[in-house]
Amino acid sequence: MIRAKKSLGQNFLIDKNIIEKIVNIVNIQGKIILEVGPGTGNLTSSILDKNPKKVYVVEKDNKLANQLEDKFNNLITIFNDDILRFKETSLTKEKLIVFGNLPYNISTEILTKWIIGLNDNYWFDNLILMFQKEVANRIIAKFNTSDYGRLSILSNWKLKVEKICDIKPESFYPKPKIDSSLLFFTPKNKFHKINSKNLELITRIFFNHRRKMLKKPYNQIFNGNLNILNKLKIDLNLRPQNLDYEVYYQLTKEYENLIS
Repeated sequence: MIRAKKSLGQNFLIDKNIIEKIVNIVNIQGKIILEVGPGTGNLTSSILDKNPKKVYVVEKDNKLANQLEDKFNNLITIFNDDILRFKETSLTKEKLIVFGNLPYNISTEILTKWIIGLNDNYWFDNLILMFQKEVANRIIAKFNTSDYGRLSILSNWKLKVEKICDIKPESFYPKPKIDSSLLFFTPKNKFHKINSKNLELITRIFFNHRRKMLKKPYNQIFNGNLNILNKLKIDLNLRPQNLDYEVYYQLTKEYENLIS
């Protein structure tokens, strides 16, 4: 078996039951598939068994890309590239279904890149992605919980997120030291039309001191503006984790109105 590279965060999925669960989450027959980090191609084989219209894979590791070429020949189209620099929208005008056993060390960067790059015309129908369990918990966290924060707010801005299952280390080779979680993302029909950089600014300032009350970050951004405070019904004695996603999207919109 090929040696995994720690530098690329590689842990190859080998559990056939988990692989079967992943490829059955949605019907992919006749669909165009993008798989990120296919590794040794175990999931890729099961994807092909479902008769998709086309399968693209992005694999950064040169040796693995060559191995995939030998294994699948012309059944898939391989891009030996870095997903963080890859332009998914260049593949096709049709919407993709994306599978990814994402490298732990860049999983949040990948998700953030995709979310920030979205507009009204989504380039995918679904994302079916695996994360370190701790990261997945932050993505799906609700307000008033300890895991809730900037990643939760960004992830739920344009996407609906559902946890499918947790996955034990024994399902991978080599075995990671932590559990993983499989998440299912679908586009929201409506979302707040705000600038991602402004959302990032608002959440960064508020969550810089997540255990402190809201008064200081609110005054830093809005200079004590009582109209916004009353409009959004915000209690400045609360803490950042006590405000729902929607409030942060509305705060970002109010900020953009002030600076426009």
